[in-house]
Amino acid sequence: MTVQRTVVPSLFPPPGYAHAAVVEAGTRLAFLAGSVPLDPEGKLVGEGDPVRQAEQVIANLEEALRAVGSDPSQVVASTVYVVAHEPGALTEVWEVVRASGLLTPQPHTSTLLGVTVLGYPGQLVEITVTAVVPDGAAG
Repeated sequence: MTVQRTVVPSLFPPPGYAHAAVVEAGTRLAFLAGSVPLDPEGKLVGEGDPVRQAEQVIANLEEALRAVGSDPSQVVASTVYVVAHEPGALTEVWEVVRASGLLTPQPHTSTLLGVTVLGYPGQLVEITVTAVVPDGAAG
C-alpha cells in the first residue's frame, strides 16, 4: 500500500496540510461520516466552546477510525467545519486539529470551512475524513 502526500513547490506553502494525496489503486479506504461533539449518550460536549467541541470531535473520530481498523496516521483527507463569523474561531479549532496528531506524521489534504449552522443544536464543530485501512486490519 502506498500513499503519496504532496506539497506542490510552486504553490503557497500550506500551514500543516498537503496539497494532494494519491492512494494506490486496490487500497481499502474508509469514508467516515462527520464526527460530532456528542458524548456516548448523545449529549453535546462543550456548549459554546469550539475548542472543547473540537477536542471531543477528534476523540470521537479516533474511536470511529479504530472501529474500522484504521487510525489518525492513515487519514488522507479531511474537511473541518466550524460555525464562525470570523477567522479567529477557525484558527482556534485548526490549532486543536494540528495539536491532536491528526495531521501527523505526514500532513494530509484538508479543508477548513466557516459555516453558519451544523446539524445538532449548539454544535460548532464537525470533521469528516477519508482514511486508508491497512491490509489485515479488522473492520
